[in-house]
Amino acid sequence: MIIDCHGHYTTSPPAHEEWRRRQVAAGPGAPPGPAPRISDDEIRDTIIGGQLRVQNARGVDMTIFSPRAASMAHHDADAVGNAAWADLCNTLIHRVCRLFPRNFVGVCQLPQAPGVSPANCVAELERCVTEYGFVGCNLNPDPSGGYWTDPPLTDRWWYPLYEKMVELNVPAMVHVSSSCNPNFHATGAHYINGDTSAFMQFLTSDLFRDFPTLKFVIPHGGGAVPYHWGRYRGLAQDMGLPPLPELLLGNVFFDTCVYHQPGTELLARVIPVDNILFASETLGAVRGVDPETGHPFDDTRRYIEAVPWLTASDRQQIYEGNARRVYARLSAQIERQAAA
Repeated sequence: MIIDCHGHYTTSPPAHEEWRRRQVAAGPGAPPGPAPRISDDEIRDTIIGGQLRVQNARGVDMTIFSPRAASMAHHDADAVGNAAWADLCNTLIHRVCRLFPRNFVGVCQLPQAPGVSPANCVAELERCVTEYGFVGCNLNPDPSGGYWTDPPLTDRWWYPLYEKMVELNVPAMVHVSSSCNPNFHATGAHYINGDTSAFMQFLTSDLFRDFPTLKFVIPHGGGAVPYHWGRYRGLAQDMGLPPLPELLLGNVFFDTCVYHQPGTELLARVIPVDNILFASETLGAVRGVDPETGHPFDDTRRYIEAVPWLTASDRQQIYEGNARRVYARLSAQIERQAAA
C-alpha cells in the first residue's frame, strides 16, 4: 500500500467552517448552537472532487486524515469553545472514514487552549481512538497562535496527555495551527518554526527516558532539521548527549511534505529510511503547478520515485512499513475498514 500519513479535510462543507465563525464571533460562554446540517452527499461531493480525486491520480491507497490544521485555531476560543469545535471536527472526519473506509483513517484534533492543561485533551483523544477507531492525534505545540506562551513539549505540563498516548499506543503529529502573530506567515514560517522548535525541545530533554515508547511525527520534512543536521549533531555532542540516532530516532519521525526534488533528496540522504513516512498534505499548503517541472508541487510521490539511491525495499518502508509501525493501530484499522 501507499499510505499518506498527512492529509487534512481542507474541502469541508462551508456550513462547517461557518459554524466555527459564528461560535468565535459569539464570544466565550455563548452557547455554541446546534451542529450544522451536513448530509452524506455533501461530504461525498467534497471528498470525491477533492482529496479522493488527487489520491487516485497519484496512486495513493489511503490517507491518514485529520481536520484542517489552520482551522484548529486554538487561540480563537476558550477551552469550552475549543472542545465543542474539536468534537464537531472529529465527528466530521469519522463520517468521512465511514463513507470511504478503504481510503481514509482518522486522526483527531485536540481541544487545546492557551494556558489550559493538556490533561483537558485526554477524554477527547480516548473517545476518538476507542469509539471512532482513530489512530493518532495532531498536537499543537503553540496553542497561542505564534506567541508560544505555553511550556515546551518536554515539560511535565504535557505529561497527562503523553501518558494517555502511551496507554492507547498512538502517536502525535506535531502540527501548529494558524498564526495570529504578523511576524510569522502561517504556512511559510509558523509551520516550519513549529517543526524545528519541537525537534530542538526533544533534543534537549529527558522526555524519552520517561516515555520510551512515545512517538512523534514532525511534518513538512522536519522543518529546518535535515538541512541543519550537522548543527544538531554538534549541539548534542557539546552537551554530552548520545548521537542523534540513539537519542531521538526511536521516537521521532519525519514526513515527506517537501515540495521539490532537491529537498526530498536531502531528507532521504540525511534521515534514515526507517524514520521517513510518506506524506503530501494534500489538499493543503501548496496547490499549484511548479513551472520548472510542469507537475504539482505537492505530488510528493514523484519525488520519492526519483531519488536514485532508494531501493524497492526503502520505498516500501517509506510508503507503508513505517506508517504501520509508527501508527501502531493502523494495520488493524485497515483490516476492519477493508471489511466494512
